[in-house]
Amino acid sequence: MTGTAEIVMYGADWCGDCRRAKAWFKRNEVPYTAIDVEHDDQARDQAIELAGGRQNIPVVVLPGGVVLVEPSDTQLAEAVEKALTA
Repeated sequence: MTGTAEIVMYGADWCGDCRRAKAWFKRNEVPYTAIDVEHDDQARDQAIELAGGRQNIPVVVLPGGVVLVEPSDTQLAEAVEKALTA
């Protein structure tokens, strides 16, 4: 997924941080693709690999390959702005 041209978020419906990140994307009209790691073992393994072995979600992959694990709204805003203006 490194070097992706879109924003991809690995997460699960039950995850509060994932719901918060989805709400941030919606509020800021930032398109992204959500991948459910709860029902897709391959996606879960990919998220763990991207997160350097951590099993925390959400894992957000930005254009250019930047990976954020459990980002705050502030971290998400800064990273998305930087990735989309690069």
